[in-house]
Amino acid sequence: MKSQDLYRASGIMAVGTILSRITGFIRGLLIVAVLGTALLADTYNVANTMPNILYNLLVGGALTAIFVPQLVRSFNDEDGGHAFASRLVTTISIILLALVAIGVIFAPFLVRLYAPEFFTSGFEHERDIAIAFTRYCLPQIFFLGLFTMLGQVANSRGSFGPLMWAPIANNIVGIVIFGAVLYYSPALTVATITDAQIQILGWGTTFAIVVQALILIPVVYRSGIRIRPMWGIQGLGKSFTLAGWTLLYVFISQVGYLVTVNVATSAAVRSAKDGITTGVGVTPFSNAYLIMLLPYSIVTISIVTAMLPHLSRLAIDKKVDEVREQLVRAIRMVGVITVPSAVALLLFGPLITEVLFFGIGSDDSRYIGYVLSALSFGLVAFSINLILIRGFNAFEDTRTQVSSILVINVISVGLSYLFLSTLQNKWVTVGLGAAFSISYLVGLFITLFLLKRHIGKLALRDFAPQHFRLLLASLIAMVPLFAISIYFDWVGANSSSGIRALELLFVMVISFIGFFFTARLLRIEEVSMGKELVASFMGRNKSVE
Repeated sequence: MKSQDLYRASGIMAVGTILSRITGFIRGLLIVAVLGTALLADTYNVANTMPNILYNLLVGGALTAIFVPQLVRSFNDEDGGHAFASRLVTTISIILLALVAIGVIFAPFLVRLYAPEFFTSGFEHERDIAIAFTRYCLPQIFFLGLFTMLGQVANSRGSFGPLMWAPIANNIVGIVIFGAVLYYSPALTVATITDAQIQILGWGTTFAIVVQALILIPVVYRSGIRIRPMWGIQGLGKSFTLAGWTLLYVFISQVGYLVTVNVATSAAVRSAKDGITTGVGVTPFSNAYLIMLLPYSIVTISIVTAMLPHLSRLAIDKKVDEVREQLVRAIRMVGVITVPSAVALLLFGPLITEVLFFGIGSDDSRYIGYVLSALSFGLVAFSINLILIRGFNAFEDTRTQVSSILVINVISVGLSYLFLSTLQNKWVTVGLGAAFSISYLVGLFITLFLLKRHIGKLALRDFAPQHFRLLLASLIAMVPLFAISIYFDWVGANSSSGIRALELLFVMVISFIGFFFTARLLRIEEVSMGKELVASFMGRNKSVE
């Protein structure tokens, strides 16, 4: 893939992702402002993540893994791939509608599975709210699937931007809905929330997903693929075979997430029984995880999405060395953002969340920051793992990667229960962040080992020296600022929100400048990636590699 083509495609998606994450943060802040960070918020977050869990568990992961490589192959069919895409979309749509119906019927069971503490004595009202939210949110499954399928069709045709831009509409709808509820009902609690308010928040969240999906219909039409209802599974046999292993992969990962939600809600209920109201539970974890994903989404997802169709063609043509070069190149490029971001989140997590979540108590906002700092350890390994997994997908190998995710989740589950049994309730959610990080750091070595069967040995030395220099540059730039923040007690002082924002702005600007110049002194070539990406996106770079 030509350098400027990759930069341009990544740049378009990165801009869309940045705007999506900004609007997503605003929506997240409004959700916290409306629902808080304790049990009421957990009832909503458990319910709103349920459609994503079920969708990814049963369909979503398979679509992401197999759709682009199989579509690329189908372009060689006599009809240019129209029939293959139509049959797959039709078949998956029927499966998704069936999942929605089954999920609505068994909503109480799903809530019990993910949040069993809601079914203990004294928490009946929380249980009923969670079940109601779940039933209103479950129709999202169908529209999440539609969004993914249409987006993958567009990607296979080289149209990457709309998949990253469509979530902005989702976020805007959410901002309007939660903003209106905050304006008219600024102090919701478990005891005061009404059935009508639950319906507005639940159905409103689902409507936002509907808008996100429908926006992609004209995009696919312009791509040249004509999708129409087409019954039958002719030609889909290989797709379903590949999907079987992917479903196992996703099942293992979702079991790990089930444990995370289960442990987090257990800690929240126990804390409530002890009279601790600081936001301990799945809500602080979800918000910290969302922030941690920002650099990952802007760079890693953008680059990997742009690369996958090209990787699939290289794998089909058996150009193994070029596949390995592309993967190493992507890891090094992504590291320029993820390594300094991880250091910044580790050192300044509480300061970041105090500024972002200004609408809640300082103890609650700082707690989210502690979880964010714990998650930061795993950001780099998490990003590299995604790149390597896309290497498996390019070779249409969905079986081997199961071993990697199994190890990752065994470690995560074991540590999660260990922390639940040994840590004070108020620190369990921070422990879940640490469990995530440790599991992906260990899992990275497993994934590297497994991928060598396709591309030969891809060793740590191919990118570790560059990552070490990035780490060194980050520490040189940020540790002095961290020492200054500790000396002046920036986190924990009774400063206004405006002063906090200025402190964070100072840290970000000086950190960026210090990192950039230190990285240049250490001769890290990839620091020019941002300049090339922007130049390519603006259409100024016309050279080819």
